[in-house]
Amino acid sequence: MSDHKGTNAPPRKRLFISLMGFTCLIVVGLIFLAWWVPNRGLANIHPQLPHIVGIAVVVLSGAAILGTGLLVLTTALGKDIFFTRFMRLVVIKFLLPMIELVGRGLGLDKDSIRQSFIAMNNSLVISQRQKIRPDRILVLLPHCIQLFDCEIKVTGDIRKCVQCGRCDIKGLVGISQKYHVDISVATGGTLARKVIVEKRPKLVLAVACERDLTSGIKDCYPLPVIGILNNRPFGPCFNTTVDTTKIDAALSQVILLEEPDPTTV
Repeated sequence: MSDHKGTNAPPRKRLFISLMGFTCLIVVGLIFLAWWVPNRGLANIHPQLPHIVGIAVVVLSGAAILGTGLLVLTTALGKDIFFTRFMRLVVIKFLLPMIELVGRGLGLDKDSIRQSFIAMNNSLVISQRQKIRPDRILVLLPHCIQLFDCEIKVTGDIRKCVQCGRCDIKGLVGISQKYHVDISVATGGTLARKVIVEKRPKLVLAVACERDLTSGIKDCYPLPVIGILNNRPFGPCFNTTVDTTKIDAALSQVILLEEPDPTTV
């Protein structure tokens, strides 16, 4: 059975933002309940204790609402407003598990939530407007981008490609030459982590499916990761493809282009 997921339509951030807002309301409700349920007994301990706990509830609820609002504004405007790196931590480590749980309770498709999360993560990374040297950027590809029956295995070094054009490796070699970035093909998560440790990049652009990108973004934090979903016309992990224009567009937003030498002008 063929799998056409993760293909042409760009992932929408609205789903993740909607779930984030819904989750925020749940958190605020739980905080309020944590105060209200024992409230009658708190006065027996100290008459001012209900007021102190009430203030704490208001502060926590306000922080949750403010954080959600800042995330929405950062994503909508595409600008680093406040504490973007910290907000990425909150989204990746805390909000995502809660949102996946809420989404499961609402009967939403897990991959749809992951696609929306990846899109929002990309917005937060790009909104920081960091410009990074090409030698500090790593592009990671899954091995299934190459045709299964190709005799020339490019794992680890895509320059081995003979440029036959039967798969997307040819276009990716062109991107590597255009931007002078390092592109590696990894056969799995363990090898991908090993490559990252060895290369020590400041930013990773990874191509993979929803599950692998989501886990990779979480595992790599605080290292910024931009995720590009692959296309799977023949099912997962077999002769997958990628829209190379998306990779080109993402790199153009984060790469520090070399200034021309004034002595040669």
